[in-house]
Amino acid sequence: MQPSVPSSAPRFDERLTAPRSWWVITALLGLSGGLVMFPLGTVPILGGVIAAAALAAVVVSSYGSARVRVVAGSLVAGDARIPVSALGAPEVLDAEEARAWRTFKADPRAFMLLRSYVPGAVRVEVTDPADPTPYVYVSSRDPEGLVAALEAARAESVRTEA
Repeated sequence: MQPSVPSSAPRFDERLTAPRSWWVITALLGLSGGLVMFPLGTVPILGGVIAAAALAAVVVSSYGSARVRVVAGSLVAGDARIPVSALGAPEVLDAEEARAWRTFKADPRAFMLLRSYVPGAVRVEVTDPADPTPYVYVSSRDPEGLVAALEAARAESVRTEA
């Protein structure tokens, strides 16, 4: 018999970090800042490198810090917290289907935590009649794990309600 996982412990926890190539671009932007300051001397060159690289790093880091969790009976995607009781059955989207739901199949009313550099995703219908959001789209590098965590959290919430 497996020990029971406390409901406050995360069943799924993923951080959608920016790809390595973006960090290479960040370094190149730092060099560009130095080149802009080149005519002014050595100290301004160093200041330009540091300022441009720091600014680019802050932008890349903040964009790449999105977090997806299933914890305490809720799906937490970025700043949104949605109880699993308000969600329908989750659907794993492969790269092709995820691209379709990000583009021509997308509904402007949907909640989307998407990162184009993450190929997989999960789409979950919102079943709460008071919520105008038709579905939740969440990018994930492990969509099967996210779906399993959502289904386990939903099964646990059904057990506790009964």
